[in-house]
Amino acid sequence: MAADTLWLALGLATLAGASIPVGAGLALHRFKLLPEWANSEARHGVMAFGAGALLAAVALVLIPEGTDRLEAMPALGWFLAGGIGFACIDRLIARTGGRAAQFLAMMMDYLPEALALGAVISGDIGAAVLVALLIGLQNLPEGFNAMREMNGARHDGRHTPLWLFMLMVPLGPLAAYVGLTLPDTFGPAIGAVMMLSAGGILYLMFQDIAPQVPLENTMLPPLGAILGFGLGLGGDLLI
Repeated sequence: MAADTLWLALGLATLAGASIPVGAGLALHRFKLLPEWANSEARHGVMAFGAGALLAAVALVLIPEGTDRLEAMPALGWFLAGGIGFACIDRLIARTGGRAAQFLAMMMDYLPEALALGAVISGDIGAAVLVALLIGLQNLPEGFNAMREMNGARHDGRHTPLWLFMLMVPLGPLAAYVGLTLPDTFGPAIGAVMMLSAGGILYLMFQDIAPQVPLENTMLPPLGAILGFGLGLGGDLLI
């Protein structure tokens, strides 16, 4: 493994992860200059954009990369296990009064994609750059939505600390390093992680994220979802 490849993987993953606290910071100052109707539409549009980007991550990165590393039945099994497992986790969070679906979805997207970035960079640097760009653009609305959701669940009037989101940034380079350095014999394990995450993300999208996007008398939220998925599709087509 060349040193320049390693540093490139770490740098790309770090830049992609840096958009998490940027998005979370924007949520703390959300569109205060806009009129109320525009404020509401913009917030719902960002949430829908993030959902579309998550769907792109599942359809264009996690499932293709996961199924490349697994046989058909194990891939399907890990996918279903991810959905069922995160249904149980989501139920546990709901019983404790917390709301962290967006945060969970963000981490389930960010870390496996960073793992994939490390796994593909040695064979195709151009693909790795585009994956990093896709991760970064996804993390921005996801950080925004996760901060809003976690603040909405608080009853003490205080904000979720921004440093919590900043702590997430170094996890991306760590995942990219693992993906780059693991021998080929660990390919099925990497594939299992990706399929688990794909199943969990889809569960959280339809259980917790999509129902929060009201569609009455407005086109912006559903168009935001289309734009988010289109972003991922455009990156995949360019690759």
